[in-house]
Amino acid sequence: MNDIAVKSEYTPEDLLTMPDGYRYELVDGTLVERHRGWLAGVIGTELLFRICNFNHQHKLGWVNQGGDGSYQPFPGKRLVRKPDVSFVRFGRFPGERPPSGHALLAPDLAVEVVSPNDLYEEVDRKIEEYVRAGVRLIWVISPQTHTVRVYRLNGSSTSLREDGELDGEDVLPGFRCPVGELFPAEPDDGDSPAA
Repeated sequence: MNDIAVKSEYTPEDLLTMPDGYRYELVDGTLVERHRGWLAGVIGTELLFRICNFNHQHKLGWVNQGGDGSYQPFPGKRLVRKPDVSFVRFGRFPGERPPSGHALLAPDLAVEVVSPNDLYEEVDRKIEEYVRAGVRLIWVISPQTHTVRVYRLNGSSTSLREDGELDGEDVLPGFRCPVGELFPAEPDDGDSPAA
């Protein structure tokens, strides 16, 4: 029997050595599987693509995605979070080298795309943890309502609808993305494949 399978409590190090560790976050020593619906994945990938392209042109820092970008900036806690998309500005990693394991610092930007089975309380807890850890900008994207909630380290927040625009503010200066472009267009009758 696999030793990892019978553990009742896990450490951040366990998460790094598990063959399927990319599928989990760690909350109070408990593995929490990251369920990401197809639509949430499409939206997260669209935003990741846009941020990567912008960052490639402006060379501002490091961009990472969900299962690969894990953060442990929570001293003394068995807590590892994996935002769907994250960004860390240059100059923050020691020696300007990204870590081979979990990042021990908070990202500058954390993006969460809400999946159908995400509970409001769980998303709210993540936002609180990110703010306490020092994340400067948080975007929570709701595929169901086609909205984005923006949270800032100073405690302010904004809600954006499809006609709004995401702004990288002082974290990704100059980055802009129309909110409506993150969501796949609904096909009209003319777009349906022929039967």
